[in-house]
Amino acid sequence: MSNIPTPHNAAKAGEIAKTVLMPGDPLRAKFIAETYLENVTCFNTVRNMLGFTGTYRGKPVSVMGGGMGMPSVGIYTYELFHFYGVDNIIRIGSAGGITDNVNLRDVVAGMGACTNSSYVEQYNLPGTFAPIADYGLLSRAVKAAEELGIPMKVGNILSSDTFYDEREDSLPAWKKMGVMAVEMEAAALYMNAARAGKNALCLLTISDRPLAGESLSAEERQIGFTQMMEIALSLA
Repeated sequence: MSNIPTPHNAAKAGEIAKTVLMPGDPLRAKFIAETYLENVTCFNTVRNMLGFTGTYRGKPVSVMGGGMGMPSVGIYTYELFHFYGVDNIIRIGSAGGITDNVNLRDVVAGMGACTNSSYVEQYNLPGTFAPIADYGLLSRAVKAAEELGIPMKVGNILSSDTFYDEREDSLPAWKKMGVMAVEMEAAALYMNAARAGKNALCLLTISDRPLAGESLSAEERQIGFTQMMEIALSLA
């Protein structure tokens, strides 16, 4: 595979599992590897975007940071799908709750990902593309959450290009459409997976509620979202 290693990933052929868990924060990837995986090896330190491969309950699984925003996750997931032969990428990230029934620490699965991004324009489609999760991964995640006794909400999310948005009416407008939470990566992940013919799912933990002025600490965002992690690991 002449495309690897890449400018962003030092892994060699065979060093990355078919299923990759992808938090935005590389330190969350390190936490997951050290806490849950056995026989761990580090396959990437380029730009400090840490990547690890190990086993979970005897099955190989990799975990790698994806960074913040669609340009960043777009690069890493494209390379994993197209250059490293990865079949499944499960984003495990934080999100801001929008609807009133979503609270701090809730686990949310993004069935669809609305977006204000222009990421889709590269495909020159003659209409509007709807980025959606892989149904197989989503249905397994729902079943895993039930078996683990973890309440999980499933629905539409928003992948936004802006964290600090000058438009004060932006989130209330999405709330009117029943969009549960806002994050910054899922739509690009879902589009990359669709184009590559691969599988993707976004699992989120609610770290703040911007319309209500509530939020968790940076440390809890890094190591405190264990329920989401355990659901994702069960899909490997």
